[in-house]
Amino acid sequence: MEKTLTLFGCMDKNLALREEQPAPLIAKSTPNAKRGFERWDRSNCMSIMIMKYNIPEAFMGIESKKIARANSFLDKIKKCFAKNNKVEMTSFLTSLMLVKYKGQGNIREYIMEIFHVTSRLKALKINLSDELFVLMVLVSFPP
Repeated sequence: MEKTLTLFGCMDKNLALREEQPAPLIAKSTPNAKRGFERWDRSNCMSIMIMKYNIPEAFMGIESKKIARANSFLDKIKKCFAKNNKVEMTSFLTSLMLVKYKGQGNIREYIMEIFHVTSRLKALKINLSDELFVLMVLVSFPP
């Protein structure tokens, strides 16, 4: 999803994601208001088309024909793909507890792999002390 949002920014098509929908046009609308509405509407249509192309409907769980605004579409996609931090924490903690050095490969790379898991846990606001990290590494080595 981040790649798609970056693409919108590079193409200058993220107007519909940055700004709210302008007021509907009326007969007395100024040419400047008409131009602004047309820019926003084009940005909205392009954003929706690109998002629909990049995310298959089977994964979205959203009927794409009902989508009228890129912002609401993006919000629905975010809800569908919301991360469950507890599951992610459990997964990282389990892998940290069960990791064992098998005697093959570079020890430095192995330690960096464990460090990567602990840094992911820190990103989830679970701070492990350096002493615990060292202990986890030492315990994972064979006797």
